[in-house]
Amino acid sequence: MSPTIVRRLNLTNVIVNVAIIVSGGAVRLTGSGLGCPTWPNCQPGAFHATPEMGIHGYIEWGNRLFSVGVGFVAAATLLAALLLKPRRRALIGYALLVAIGVPTQAVIGLITVTSGLNPWVVSSHFLISIGILTAAYMGYARSREPDGNIEYATPPAFRTLSWLVVAASLATIALGVLVTGSGPHAGDPSSPRIPLDPAMLAQVHVHAVFLLLGVTVAAGLAAVALKAPLRLRRALWWLLGIELAQGLIGFVQFATGLPVILVGAHMLAAAILWLFTVHLVVAGRRYLPSDSDTASPSTATREETVAAV
Repeated sequence: MSPTIVRRLNLTNVIVNVAIIVSGGAVRLTGSGLGCPTWPNCQPGAFHATPEMGIHGYIEWGNRLFSVGVGFVAAATLLAALLLKPRRRALIGYALLVAIGVPTQAVIGLITVTSGLNPWVVSSHFLISIGILTAAYMGYARSREPDGNIEYATPPAFRTLSWLVVAASLATIALGVLVTGSGPHAGDPSSPRIPLDPAMLAQVHVHAVFLLLGVTVAAGLAAVALKAPLRLRRALWWLLGIELAQGLIGFVQFATGLPVILVGAHMLAAAILWLFTVHLVVAGRRYLPSDSDTASPSTATREETVAAV
């Protein structure tokens, strides 16, 4: 199996897992969460949506079909990692995590439907997607790097600061999920909401956003002071730009009464924000080929040594 094919499949894994987040958001925001009232059948006695079910049935059914496609990409990525010679444990491990995560999401989908769109279950759907996206991106990043000894571009104190950025980003996303779960977009007009004050949750979410902005700016200034590699400084400034854009979307959507299109854009931006958060960790280190790898021309042709991820 060609390393190029493995790398492209890992990238496809990332793309489709972002797309399924958007697709799932469309189901929720159009009120189509119970468009297919049974699972795995779309309705009793019919596996697929029918014209009688209306647009909501087709939206929910389309999301289910797309999730099958995501599963095929996950399986293909895992198979490619297994066929790659020499085998690389990291690639197999990340691909396996994604391949396990996709059917896990299907089970949660079953619970979501049978529970009448329980808001806690719906919220877990998104958070697990974030976990799957992490594994998919790490698989892509490792497919662009050789196996070997890890080298960090910054001292331990800066790496601790980077992990604070990761923690703040995750907290911001989790709080955003709770805000959405307590708000008006339930996925179906009759579905329950998280029994917490959405205005209070929104305020806490804003505090988390400011914390995230603060630690990101601090990390950026520290990277400049330490003369960190350009790839790391770029990763931080890209992350900061996405945070500002996401904050702007959040402010406008709150001020305009949570219109569907802006809430959907906010969900997409959350996925992109998390990707760049994970990329920050990746950009702070690189793998150096071991002596045996550099001595072997055949291995050198199979592996990419990248200074910038």
